[in-house]
Amino acid sequence: MADEEKTVKKAATKKAATKKAATKKAAVKKAAAAKPAAAEKVAAKGNSAVKRLSVTLVRSRHGRLAAHKACVAGLGLRRMHQTVQVIDTPENRGMINKVQYLLKVEEA
Repeated sequence: MADEEKTVKKAATKKAATKKAATKKAAVKKAAAAKPAAAEKVAAKGNSAVKRLSVTLVRSRHGRLAAHKACVAGLGLRRMHQTVQVIDTPENRGMINKVQYLLKVEEA
């Protein structure tokens, strides 16, 4: 009988923890959806004032440092000779400078 009570208590505790985690995740998602990223805020104010950079991956990321691969991915580049346009922010400039030997950058 004591074993059954322990099992029931464990199940109830586990269920409560799962429900709490799900509620927390939902709150985080809602908050993220409510606040646009800083770059999106700048872009929403007026696209004419936003400077953009055209970035092309011209050398492979294979065999590179993990931090360099992360910078390439952070810029939105997935494959060779792919071109993306990014907003000219200090964060994007930093990533571009870190892996400039892999990229071709032009002002768009």
